[in-house]
Amino acid sequence: MIYNPIVNWRSLDMFLKMTGLILLLNGTAATALAQSQARWEEYRSYDGRFRVLTPGELKLKVDSMDTPLGTLAYHTYFFEDAAQTTETTVYMVSYCDYPPGSIHHDSTDLVGEFFKATIEESAFSIAGKVAWSNALRLGKYPGIFWRVDYKDGRAIIKSRAYLVRNRYYCIQAVMRKERSLNAAADRFLESFRLLE
Repeated sequence: MIYNPIVNWRSLDMFLKMTGLILLLNGTAATALAQSQARWEEYRSYDGRFRVLTPGELKLKVDSMDTPLGTLAYHTYFFEDAAQTTETTVYMVSYCDYPPGSIHHDSTDLVGEFFKATIEESAFSIAGKVAWSNALRLGKYPGIFWRVDYKDGRAIIKSRAYLVRNRYYCIQAVMRKERSLNAAADRFLESFRLLE
């Protein structure tokens, strides 16, 4: 199995606790009126070379992580919908650049193992269970789409990950289980595009 040193899903668990998601999962559902008031705008990150539709302003957090490949910077853009104006509680886009030659999007065998390890670690680190996964593409770049159920089945994380040359992107939507099928999460996840 390939060890994925940068996709440190334990930091995701800490992030979710820091942003208060645990409290929001026990809160009341947003009303249809509040949901209709969410104002979606396109967010562009020129450093991250991506654009995405989001219902609120994304904040940036950068973590440095020591790995067998050296110290790597993991950039996370996030919006926490504390007012619950949409059916999704947290929206995130993360990326990390691996050193040249360590992984590349056209290395088919390596990429498959990389995504498999990513999915397994994402579930393990938050004591969750992978509900499903599907391969996908973003233009010529390989990707994977999966869902993890966690918090004893009360919460869901839907994730899309892509490998673009040696850059890893992960787009995530976190929600309560009863909101697992919602237009806000789909809109966010499906709107991700590269700025090339």
